[in-house]
Amino acid sequence: ILTAKQQDYDQVLGLELGADDYVIKPVEPPVLLARIKALLRRCNTAAIKETRNTLVFGKLCINESSRSVSIDSIDIDISTNEFDMLWLLANHAGTILSRDYLYQELYGRPYDGLDRTIDVRTSHLRKKLGDTSNPPKSIKTIWGKGYIFIADYWISESDQ
Repeated sequence: ILTAKQQDYDQVLGLELGADDYVIKPVEPPVLLARIKALLRRCNTAAIKETRNTLVFGKLCINESSRSVSIDSIDIDISTNEFDMLWLLANHAGTILSRDYLYQELYGRPYDGLDRTIDVRTSHLRKKLGDTSNPPKSIKTIWGKGYIFIADYWISESDQ
């Protein structure tokens, strides 16, 4: 909100009604521009919008209700198990998830230390999501720790 109203009540009401910021006029153009850039930076670095069971990371859209995945509005064909893993990783974007945790969440039982299903599924997901880089950049392997979903991978330079 950009306004001349200076009362604390007006500021509180504006923010409680959903405004992301409250700027009182007069304001110097460089200050206003800096505040706008900060707001856009918060949107981009968070890189995630959650709306009705949909996660959006730049070009990547994951919809839990329809169990669909798209990149640049192009549908990606993934299996039910791959979707479950992608949804789990994306919901914890930026956090390392151990193989034990992933196995427990996806299968409902402890990891036995031998099963390579999580590794194979991660590899398939990367390929289907178009990450052919070596090492992978969309879902990174953190050796000895687990996997981490990189939200910023999906944001193009023009989006920032």
